[in-house]
Amino acid sequence: MSVQEYLDKHMLSRKIEDAVNAAVRAKTSDPVLFISNHMRKAVPSVITKLKARQVLDSRGIPTVEVDLHTNKGVFRASSPSGASTGMYEAIELRDGEKGIYLGKSVKRAVKNINEKISEALIGMDPTLQSQIDQAMMDLDKTEKKGDLGANAILAVSIAACKAGAAEKEVPLYKHIADLCGRTKFMLPVPSLSMISGGKHAGNNLAIQDIMILPVGAKKLEEAMQMGSETYHHLKAVITEKYGAHGCNVGEDGGLAPNISNIKEGLDLVKEAISRTGYNEKIKIALDVSATDFCIGTKYDLDQKYPQKSGQNFKSGEDMIEMYKGLCTDYPIVSIEDPFDKEDWEHVKIFSDLEICQVVGDQLLMSNPKRIERAIRESSCNALLLKVNQIGTVTEAIEVVKLAKDEQWGVVVSHRSGETEDSFIADLAVGLSTGQIKAGAPCRGERVSKYNQLLRIEEELGDQAVYAGNDWRSS
Repeated sequence: MSVQEYLDKHMLSRKIEDAVNAAVRAKTSDPVLFISNHMRKAVPSVITKLKARQVLDSRGIPTVEVDLHTNKGVFRASSPSGASTGMYEAIELRDGEKGIYLGKSVKRAVKNINEKISEALIGMDPTLQSQIDQAMMDLDKTEKKGDLGANAILAVSIAACKAGAAEKEVPLYKHIADLCGRTKFMLPVPSLSMISGGKHAGNNLAIQDIMILPVGAKKLEEAMQMGSETYHHLKAVITEKYGAHGCNVGEDGGLAPNISNIKEGLDLVKEAISRTGYNEKIKIALDVSATDFCIGTKYDLDQKYPQKSGQNFKSGEDMIEMYKGLCTDYPIVSIEDPFDKEDWEHVKIFSDLEICQVVGDQLLMSNPKRIERAIRESSCNALLLKVNQIGTVTEAIEVVKLAKDEQWGVVVSHRSGETEDSFIADLAVGLSTGQIKAGAPCRGERVSKYNQLLRIEEELGDQAVYAGNDWRSS
């Protein structure tokens, strides 16, 4: 759309005249500011410019950041990236030039925004999220967004969502709630990383994460206090047993003592909880990420251990018995990816036991077709939502609805390669998921999400509701 076409479409000459007349009637002392504010309200906002760039994520790997301009301002967003990626998720576009950032630069994705996506979206109303996302998908034409890159599309989608909220003059979480037809908000229970392992840490622990859920808190503010205090007590417990070097942290901020046994890690966390005095108010969650140590049909819990004994090479049935024992001995209420991403048989058997929440991450990849299969086969009972696995805000809203219609739990999740963008905090509140997984209360890119939740709770005031013990039924 040319400048003249824009002026004609919105009848700007007439509106400028109206604004000047209004300033005269108001006898304002600052007519320029008055006219500017008057015009902002009189002219509907449209996307006027997109400018993307390559920045670094929390692992020092390139990712995409975009500034989306409207006449209401500039709205910035960035795309996260994961260590565990799969064939069923949307495709990150990377350049593949091994001499530059080890092949991981994203200049092509940036160029796609600055040239192709920009041309398609300029002039569009930022409040029309689904139309913006559909325009990008139509431009890409591939099922997994491999042409433009899911990293390019997602960054723009999030930026447009922020611009839409500004145009409506509402908080971001309120705009997201409007997009999915919700009228109430809920502050999620945080799944706070305590001990990291798997691909996220250099210790010998095969599983990826031991987390805590402060379900007994009355407010999010109290939940974060519980989480922070437990984390620091855990530091003390680890220091006493392994020395200060045991308090190095993994990619998500969880502590990474050189342990190899799940029970050893759970005992450390249990002791830390005991020292806080919160006890029954805090539950435990595991992210097993079993695909990462699955070999054929067996699970090698000693995969990272240099002196393998072979004793931890387990069948699917052995893993079920192990989980049953752990849930009996520890206050575990949620287990993520307890089996390989293609081990539908055992994840169904385990889910049918109804011992705990069974979360699908690599099993589902936030992919609607995988979710629909899991629903048909009753293979798990919770979705881990990673927005970059699906690629747009609109599609994220759709898969959450799909999960909630089946009374599943929903966990909005960060990625190991994160940025300081706090979008998923507003997403969790707007969708009222009841659960958010954003890492440890440590590292800026993790606490940015938790701090945004604290701001939202303060903003909601008396209307703020913390999910607490209703973390699954929100």
